[in-house]
Amino acid sequence: MASRARREALPGRCEVCGGGTHPRDLRRGGVLEECRTCGHLRRSLADAPADHRDAAYGGDPALDAVRTRLTHRWLCAAGRPASVFEIGYGSGALLRRFHDDGAAVSGVDPHQLAVDVDPVVSANARLWNCAVEDVPDGAVSADLVVGVHVIEHVSDPGVTMDKAATMLTESGTLVLLTPAGDSWGPRTFGSAWWMLEDPTHVRFFTAQSLARLARDAGLVDVRVDRLVLDSLSVDVASAVRAWRSPGPAGALAKRGVRAAVLATAPAVVAMRAIAPGTRPTLRLTARRPR
Repeated sequence: MASRARREALPGRCEVCGGGTHPRDLRRGGVLEECRTCGHLRRSLADAPADHRDAAYGGDPALDAVRTRLTHRWLCAAGRPASVFEIGYGSGALLRRFHDDGAAVSGVDPHQLAVDVDPVVSANARLWNCAVEDVPDGAVSADLVVGVHVIEHVSDPGVTMDKAATMLTESGTLVLLTPAGDSWGPRTFGSAWWMLEDPTHVRFFTAQSLARLARDAGLVDVRVDRLVLDSLSVDVASAVRAWRSPGPAGALAKRGVRAAVLATAPAVVAMRAIAPGTRPTLRLTARRPR
């Protein structure tokens, strides 16, 4: 699949559709750049600082283990893929589950999170330590290419999407998860929204902008939906940030905050089931054309 020419990111223009942008004021201070056409949000740390977490990783290992288990389960709902490539594999937890299923696994990660990689994955997977666009052309052909909360970090999402499309086998599937810029989070919590705590979150997609990016890469059967069970900690962590400064380790570093996440999880799930706009994660599913 041939890559298209990239649109140069110009001041005042959307990096996805090229439409005009305008400042979007956040409650409690801060400004994001919003596309007037597709709603896509760009973030500059000068205008919307992280306040105060300094690292890319600010999650909790126990909560992340639950997310990995759930993600693996629904990725296999339609059948277990024979080969999997993960963009931003982190510790390799998701790749380990696919490896244990018998899949051939591979992935790329610039080690942004600075975490140890599962030794079984290190020994058995084909891994690249670089940005995804630097993986050699033709080196990957996978039935499933997946990226869990990664495209909001990359330098050029269009290049990332194009590259991912070339890595798919014929009729292979691409799945990407990313924070929902069109969810209630930015509107309700403003600059206290937990997704802004990560200083490397430089953009937030809407359902429209994410679908457009995939279609522009030549992918078909493009679908964007909103996950109920992903990022269950966002609302509590955002409320904590609205109440007080969480410190440099982030809101989820406090044991009491993690306990509150667990205690409120049933109510959060019920709210999201009723009101899709409260769901903080977009899921893109798309296929390479036959």
